[in-house]
Amino acid sequence: MATAAQWIEGARPRTLPNAIAPVVAGTGAAAAIDGAVWWKALLALGVSLALIIGVNYANDYSDGIRGTDDERVGPLRLVGSGLASPGAVRGAAVASLAVGAVLGLILAVLSAPWLLLIGAVCLAGAWFYTGGSKPYGYSGFGEIAVFVFFGLVAVLGTQYVQVLRIDWAGVALAVGVGAFSSAVLVANNLRDIPTDSETGKTTLAVKLGDTRTRTVHLVLLVVPFVLTLALAVRTPWALAGLLALPLAVRANAPVRADRAGLELIPALRDSGLALLAWSVLSAVALGLGS
Repeated sequence: MATAAQWIEGARPRTLPNAIAPVVAGTGAAAAIDGAVWWKALLALGVSLALIIGVNYANDYSDGIRGTDDERVGPLRLVGSGLASPGAVRGAAVASLAVGAVLGLILAVLSAPWLLLIGAVCLAGAWFYTGGSKPYGYSGFGEIAVFVFFGLVAVLGTQYVQVLRIDWAGVALAVGVGAFSSAVLVANNLRDIPTDSETGKTTLAVKLGDTRTRTVHLVLLVVPFVLTLALAVRTPWALAGLLALPLAVRANAPVRADRAGLELIPALRDSGLALLAWSVLSAVALGLGS
């Protein structure tokens, strides 16, 4: 049986910046308009964390029962390694998604009930990423989903529930966060091209091939810093986002150096750290400049 530490590793803690960063960015965007509502920000953070953990366990379950993780290159997978039964991992996924649903329900009812529709779409997107008979993550749409759900929806949703409107600065932050989040997944799928090709998991990286996937990773890391220059129109403080540039350069280094397999894990880690740093710096900057 899996230990507590292995269950925590199975939740993929390195992906948590993808959940934290959009809430931080959305709260900064809200603060720049009318002032942040901290208890709503905390509820949004709970939703985001619960959803990403649920997605990770659901991915572990679905990939495990399909045999995709039988020859795993990256971090531990509970089902693929045989440390936990598929039913137990599926239960963990459902429980995490249920927590996110309850917190999201509270947030929507206290802010704008129509957001329940968005929440339902998010839950469906979380499960069918690798679940169901035709998972969209196996058809090259994973990066698009990450951009939409952990970029546009998460950032703008966080901003909206706090001030009941969005603005262009919020959109810019949402696109930047989405680009960074997609870069994390691109690095992951670049690493897994050999095994995914063998198991029929047709990710965007498999479709594009090794060379073009490395180019996509670079482009995604550049986009947020272009948006930083645009945000400087709102307030010069936004240029603080450029301080995250060294982390982005470091994140892309293994990709530029044609590293493969386990040597690409630092690219995932540092892409996530760059995402978090850029989001915090940009959010604080907008708050100060309001």
